[in-house]
Amino acid sequence: TLPIHTETIDGKQVLTAGNDDIIACFDDHVTPEVVRAIAEREPLRAVFRDAGFASDAERINAEQIFREVSPVTEVKAI
Repeated sequence: TLPIHTETIDGKQVLTAGNDDIIACFDDHVTPEVVRAIAEREPLRAVFRDAGFASDAERINAEQIFREVSPVTEVKAI
């Protein structure tokens, strides 16, 4: 029931719900810059498409960015 907004960060479509409570990016080739921009907003949850990362190493790096920038955010790759 929360309003959903669409925006673009570094050329990638990002969806936000509520007051940045949930932020999702389902685009391909998610960059560390996009991940960092989302993490800096400190959402409660961040959701990405697993196939949106070029490799497992990039997905792990994204999780590490959240641990450093926003450790309270629950990060999911689906």
